[in-house]
Parts: sequence; structure tokens; C-alpha cells
Amino acid sequence: MLTLFLTAAVVAGTPLLFAILGEIITEKSGKLNLGVEGMMLMGAVIGFKVGLATGNPYLSIFAAMLSGAFGASIFAFLTITLRANQVVAGLSLTIFGTGFSSFLGQNLMGKVIADPMKKFFVETPLPILGNIPFIGEIFFRQGIFVYIGYVLAILTGVYLYRTRMGLNLLAVGENTAAADAAGISVSLYQYIHTLAGGAFCGLGGAYLSLVYIPSWQENVSAGRGWIAIALVIFSKWNPYRAIYAAFLFGGLDIIGFRLQKFDINFSQYIIDMLPYVFTTLVLVLVSIRDSKENAPPAELGNPYFREER
Repeated sequence: MLTLFLTAAVVAGTPLLFAILGEIITEKSGKLNLGVEGMMLMGAVIGFKVGLATGNPYLSIFAAMLSGAFGASIFAFLTITLRANQVVAGLSLTIFGTGFSSFLGQNLMGKVIADPMKKFFVETPLPILGNIPFIGEIFFRQGIFVYIGYVLAILTGVYLYRTRMGLNLLAVGENTAAADAAGISVSLYQYIHTLAGGAFCGLGGAYLSLVYIPSWQENVSAGRGWIAIALVIFSKWNPYRAIYAAFLFGGLDIIGFRLQKFDINFSQYIIDMLPYVFTTLVLVLVSIRDSKENAPPAELGNPYFREER
């Protein structure tokens, strides 16, 4: 029973993992993008439409990432080029993405992904790793999307902390003026990583519509984008910690369905509130533990004017 629950928690936490990684990359560049929910919805609807039209899972994934990056490009243009307020731009992107998915998805209600695509995303045990008792059953008998999440989290950590470009990115987020004086192209780094973050969010949305459900429904992300933003703080802007943060809250997301099997007399509304209640508690606890380790990038949310350097 515990193994089944933890396996399901990994599945439920995977879209959160993509969104958390995308927001970490964006925030490391000093940009606070609150449009994660909108980008996930854009990726979900475009990935689903392309999947229905072509039956090609690779094209569906690529289209979802492009749509998420497109949403992020709007935010990037407003906040980097025009130096608009990042909070307002991010909230506007969420509203835009929600309307975008509702408009394009109005004729998709009730439609289901074709069986060949479902088979592509079906659970596939990894050789050797899938045979490890308990751990192998939970983490290594999953679908390809889950494995992509593992790989992206590890590669993101390696990129940020072990490569020259990653260290340059950290410099941009910590002291933009100093990075600019050192010859780092601040705008280029911010554009590239904001778009990459949007692509990751679009990938998380595609997982929801192509694999997790897999059919179209209105507001398929169901607030996961907002939870992902909070979990960036919970994971302390660390891609490795994002893995357990995502899976922990994935477990909270499905715990209501598991409790129903035990006939526990709890209101379903209270159970649905659990992820959001715990998210609020996480934000409070992290803010109390004031330390350099828990601190966000120093330039997060600050517009950069080169002339004021």
C-alpha cells in the first residue's frame, strides 16, 4: 500500500517538478515570473492539440515547450526590454495563458489521446534500477516523462553549479551590475533563461494533458503553477531539492483519493485544501528561518538600468 502511494506521488509531483525547475532557472537570472500557471496551461493545450492532430509524442512535447517559451517571451520582452513591473507582467501572463487555453480548448472537451500515444508514455521499468526493492518500484518503474524530470533536475543542477554559463547566470542574479561590468551580456542571459524556464513550464503542462489525465479538461493545471512558485522557495532555489519538494506535494495532492478507500469521514473540501495549506506553512517557516542559504537571488525582481550602474 505504501509503495503504491509513493509511486503515485511521484507521478503527481512530476508536473510540479518541471514547473519548479523552470521557475528556478528564471529566478536565478533575477526575473520573478509569476506566470507559471499560464505557461503550463499554454503548454497543456498546445501539446494536446498537436497530439490529437499528429499522433506524434515528440512533436507534442516540442510544441508544448515552444508554447511555454512563447508565453515566457512575452514576459521577457515586457520586463527586460521595456523594464515593466515583473509582478504585474507575470500576473498578466497567467491571465493570458488561462484565456489562451480556454479559447483553444473549447472544442477539445471530451476528446482523448489516441492509444498509440498512450502506449508511448506507459510505465517502462529501467534495467537493473527497476529491480531494486522498494526504491526501484517507486522511482524506476515509471513513464518516460518522469525519467525526463529526473534528468532535467540533475542537468539543471550541474549546469548552474558546474559550468561557466551557469556560474555567469548566478552572477547575473546576485549582482547584475557587477556581471555587466565583467563583460557578461545581462539581457542575453536573462532572455535565454526566461525562455528556457517557460519551456520547462510548458513541458509540465503537456504532462498533465497528455499523460496524467490524458484528456482535455478546463483549467487542467488546477493551481499547480502557484504551488510551484511557492515550492521554489521551499527548495531554496536548488534543483536537487526541487525533486523531493515536488514529490512531497504530489503526495499531498493525491492523499484525498487514498483516504477515500478507508472510509474516513473527512470533508473532501478540507482534503482539497491540504496542498495549499501546507504551501502556506512552508512559506511561513522558510521566512522565519532567515539565513543566506534560504535567501533568493539578490537581484530578484529588480529592474536593471545599465545607465545607473
